[in-house]
Amino acid sequence: MEKWFIRNNPGDINKISNENSISKTLAKILINRGITENSEIKSFLNPDIKTLHNPLLMHDMDAAGRLILDKIRNRKKILIVGDFDVDGIMSTYIMYRALKELGADVDYTIPDRIQDGYGINTHIVLNAKASGVDTIITCDNGIAAFEPMETGKRMDMTMIVTDHHDIPLNGIPKADCILNPKKPDCNYPDKNLCGAGVAYKLASHLAKSSKQKINLETLLEMVAIATICDVVDLVGENRTFVKKGLELLDNTSNLGIKALFKESGLDGKSITVYHVGFIIGPSLNASGRLDSALLGLRLLLTEDEAEASEIAIKLRKLNEHRKDLTEMGTQEIEKAIQEKYLEDKILVAYNPDIHESVAGIIAGRIKEKYNRPTIVLTRGREGIKGSGRSIESYHLFEELTRCKDLLGRFGGHPMAAGLSLEEKNIDELRKCLNHNTNLKDEDLVRRVYIDMAMPLDRVNYEFIDDLSKLEPFGKANPKPIFGFKGVDIAKAIVLGNKRNVVKFELSNPLQGQIEAIMFCDGDKWLEEVDLHYGIMERERLISGTSNEVIMDIVFYPSINEYMGRTSIQIVINNYRFDRSRPRG
Repeated sequence: MEKWFIRNNPGDINKISNENSISKTLAKILINRGITENSEIKSFLNPDIKTLHNPLLMHDMDAAGRLILDKIRNRKKILIVGDFDVDGIMSTYIMYRALKELGADVDYTIPDRIQDGYGINTHIVLNAKASGVDTIITCDNGIAAFEPMETGKRMDMTMIVTDHHDIPLNGIPKADCILNPKKPDCNYPDKNLCGAGVAYKLASHLAKSSKQKINLETLLEMVAIATICDVVDLVGENRTFVKKGLELLDNTSNLGIKALFKESGLDGKSITVYHVGFIIGPSLNASGRLDSALLGLRLLLTEDEAEASEIAIKLRKLNEHRKDLTEMGTQEIEKAIQEKYLEDKILVAYNPDIHESVAGIIAGRIKEKYNRPTIVLTRGREGIKGSGRSIESYHLFEELTRCKDLLGRFGGHPMAAGLSLEEKNIDELRKCLNHNTNLKDEDLVRRVYIDMAMPLDRVNYEFIDDLSKLEPFGKANPKPIFGFKGVDIAKAIVLGNKRNVVKFELSNPLQGQIEAIMFCDGDKWLEEVDLHYGIMERERLISGTSNEVIMDIVFYPSINEYMGRTSIQIVINNYRFDRSRPRG
């Protein structure tokens, strides 16, 4: 079940349209995104790398730069400590390459997801000291590493944190410098950088203050990949990073990325947010989930084509294995929910056989299907571990805090969390979360937000080209979504090996017909047609003869390219039948 809403944010459409020489449609969409000032609109529509903020606006940037350059001049050993996801891999790469180009004695490490857990730990610090490391720089982690930072400082090590995660409630750790735009005393204008974005700002500052050349363009490619995969807001500097980075990726010189493109079937294609987010990113992530993130980093750093190809093939295979683990785990968890927990508002499911590295992915899938906060638990190396994903109306971390007596370690934010607990407390955690929740039934109804109503006869090549000015799409700048009521369906056919695609021919008063496609359970959709219109109308619909079937649709327009032929095709995201409305 879902409810549809048309966005109606306040703003003067005509004024914005006239003053910025854009269509009223674009003006309305920008208003829906909260972008209403002319300076914001200009920056949004024409992102320029030259307009990026001065890195020195970030608190501790000047001090960090002076410290690092001093360490380089004095040949002090530097260790970079990254994280095992795409953002962690990319930020580690950026920092390592930048310091190498400046002549630093630098090495790197990334903790093992299962053996070490997230971020820098005391064991890493002690090993670094024993091997003669003078300075540690964290990338995409460290803001909550109180004990490791204190350990390093007790041994007279220089500790520098570059991170972007939320500041812990109990303050910040004791380090020499902490670069994080979310620090309370940081006046950096853009608070939504990912870890690689912060590392890039430091690299940019080092290049300028050292007056030595660092190839910032190649680093920008990696910032774009990390920004997309870490699902941060694609506005402000992040939009500029991604826009410029995607352009550079089309002609990348990085052997590892080129090998991954080739292995993923993207060789020669213009790289998009989709390619990065759903093909390249998962392959890199698979290294940290099922092997070691150091494998992904080696791919980026190698200067040998044969090695790049070998690693790319291994990453693809790891990702295929990850897909299989995710699919099997999702089926098992969904079966448990259907049998035992379907009445719960907060879904807590345990399966000891699920690989702990995919628990979060599975939780996300279940959350999407049922639109309920979901926690998936499994048996880890050191007991029961799990990941949670939430919905807008439920602050997952705060709700876990209310049940903290049942938990071991836990952390996170409103929409996601990680936790550990004893097996005997699983049922109690489920009871605690459901007993404490203030969620109402209406909070669990999925909300669909539509930018505006749009008749199909207005969907043409010029309209689609106009919308392309808003790309790249992502968080905080999603694809524009339009709605239209009472669409006459001339024909519908279910396609795909899994019958998960429905292809339509929709009646269009001015253009005759327009193609549409919808990804869903095709047989279930046909059953709904039977329910609303009857079997005879369903048969007429499939055969393409005159019928009475109509739908309300939520869609976005696209251009379909097939065997050298291009055509307009709308992609239907949501639909509903209304038998009471007569066919037009």
